[in-house]
Amino acid sequence: MPVPIPRQRAIPAVESGQASAASSPGGPSGESTGGPVGHATGGPAEALPAPRAATPVATNLTLLVIEDDPAGSLSVPEMLDAAGKPIRIRTARNLTEAERLLTDDVHCILLDLALPAPGRAADSDDELATLKHVLRLAPRHAVLALTASGDAERGTEAVRVGAQDYLFRDELDGRLLSRAIRYAVERKRSDRAERRLTESRLRAQENARLERGLLPTPLLEGSSLRFAARYRPGRSRALLGGDFYDTVRTADGTVHAMIGDVCGHGPDEAALGVELRIAWRALTFAGMCGDELLSTLQQVLEHERENDEIFATMCTVDIAPDGRRAGLCLAGHPSPLIARPGRPAELLPYENGGPALGLLPGARWPRQQVELGGEWSLMLYTDGLIEGRVGEGNQRLGQDGMVDMVRRQLAEGLEGEQLLRAAVSEVRELNGGELTDDVAVLLLDRTP
Repeated sequence: MPVPIPRQRAIPAVESGQASAASSPGGPSGESTGGPVGHATGGPAEALPAPRAATPVATNLTLLVIEDDPAGSLSVPEMLDAAGKPIRIRTARNLTEAERLLTDDVHCILLDLALPAPGRAADSDDELATLKHVLRLAPRHAVLALTASGDAERGTEAVRVGAQDYLFRDELDGRLLSRAIRYAVERKRSDRAERRLTESRLRAQENARLERGLLPTPLLEGSSLRFAARYRPGRSRALLGGDFYDTVRTADGTVHAMIGDVCGHGPDEAALGVELRIAWRALTFAGMCGDELLSTLQQVLEHERENDEIFATMCTVDIAPDGRRAGLCLAGHPSPLIARPGRPAELLPYENGGPALGLLPGARWPRQQVELGGEWSLMLYTDGLIEGRVGEGNQRLGQDGMVDMVRRQLAEGLEGEQLLRAAVSEVRELNGGELTDDVAVLLLDRTP
């Protein structure tokens, strides 16, 4: 029966640059480059290739043979890798010796399935116990199973258990075995790469589901206000950053909106932002607003932050049920922009704001009453929208530049989602590439 090794498939060359071995008989213990396999103490001198000058021979592949024939009759022919360099061979007569010889420069293991497994009873029915032990011992190595001639069923089962391929003991030749080794090594590398890719994709999907679940869902049922938001985290391949926002309508018809920014851009800052947002929503439904609400949120931040240097800015707006006026609180945060028909877009008053949360114990945040009018658009944003660069110099867009930009976009007829998308896109273009800071923008519209 032919050995079940793919004969038509091209085997890619293995990367060079691995360990070297001298070609003289005085090489490392248990290693050779072909001939009858000796054990860990070294094979007969006459079985080794004729020594050359003391020039080291670089090898691409190292094979560890594990077999317990006391006569050492298993003959492994001299083999060459795809680059024409000899494949180095190490031998061990038991798994204890194999564990000692199984160093990082071993690429493939040739295991005699007849070798007894440690602690295996003589009447054990598990004929692959030794293979399973080796697979646990060397999870990153390619394994070739060596079985008796014609025992294809056992070889097939070995592949099912985890070996890369199987060979018949009495059909070994240099060309076939070297090809099988290269195939097994490449297949193991491919399997490991595919497994890492699958694990990475699963983690990414889990993280995406988690972060997507942590993004807010506005609760505006019964309100005539229109809501839109854009969110772009500064972290690469993340859905959630240190910026946070939320909007809810309480039982009395008041619409409450909030936007905030935890200093920093990592996952810890994102988690703290989520905690503050959830706390804000719970406290808002409990009837808190203004200074009382922000004071409580500062306590939450002080208890949850990793160190005393962490702070968060925040802007809160509570819009009266008739939609014509609102209360505004600023905690170290940029003031919202309001746009009304017949008037240029402008910032709401920001002179009476308080410090960022977490900076000053016992701080106060006065609530300012602002008139909105009958028709308006109110845009809340984080500093990621205004701190991007303009051109190649050090100039920043700033609030004035952002106001001018939004005025122009409103004059072009943009509104809602289109307005926010255009604003974030233009800020990114002005910056000359991706923004390094998180960006959150929230828009509330009231039309008659």
